[in-house]
Amino acid sequence: MTPETRRAATAASTPTARLDGVGFGYAEAPQVLRDVNLILPRGSFHFLTGPSGAGKSTLLKLLTLAERPTEGRITLFGQDATQAPRAALPGFRRRIGAVFQDFRLLDHLSVFDNAALPLRLAGDRAADYAGDVREMLAWVGLGDRLEAQPPALSGGEKQRLAIARAVLARPELIVADEPTGSVDAAMAQRLLRLFQTLNRQGTTLLIASHDQDLAGRSGATVLRLSGGRLEAAA
Repeated sequence: MTPETRRAATAASTPTARLDGVGFGYAEAPQVLRDVNLILPRGSFHFLTGPSGAGKSTLLKLLTLAERPTEGRITLFGQDATQAPRAALPGFRRRIGAVFQDFRLLDHLSVFDNAALPLRLAGDRAADYAGDVREMLAWVGLGDRLEAQPPALSGGEKQRLAIARAVLARPELIVADEPTGSVDAAMAQRLLRLFQTLNRQGTTLLIASHDQDLAGRSGATVLRLSGGRLEAAA
């Protein structure tokens, strides 16, 4: 085996993300997460379920480095991210596509520019990505809203825009918090097919959702959080 082949094999066997004994809490408040151990192999697809307040959103924030664990260790792409200096965080985040419940869109930018923002920040030329952005926005039902700004969008439209933005840069890891919560059943199925396609192409996905039916139809491994603990996998 050549050194190049050995490095490629090692990279392929390294999990996209790993949580070891992870806990998170605030001072003088109950722990939100307790002793969470989780491995997301490269190219895996997981749904994260559980009641409101179980810690699903917090777990996703830890994986995107929006929060730091108060206990345990998080490894991303084979690197310890728990104590990573602030200067290293953008390097991790460029490899992650995130969809949060508050969408985090920029109100002064158009639908097109919001979707294209990660590509522009990565230094890609508009001439190279414009066609892909228009195609993705059309696919999620926003092809006629390219020049609209977020304040003019419905909740479902904002959600679809946030998903388009998260996937366009082809990140290695996608984490999504209730990505189908504001869309109808038909669009939820369409978005699920998008996630399944990305997964078949090698993207690792972790989707937090209350939709047990959607999780069951996804073909993904289903995880459950309850009381801040990862209880079971199905």
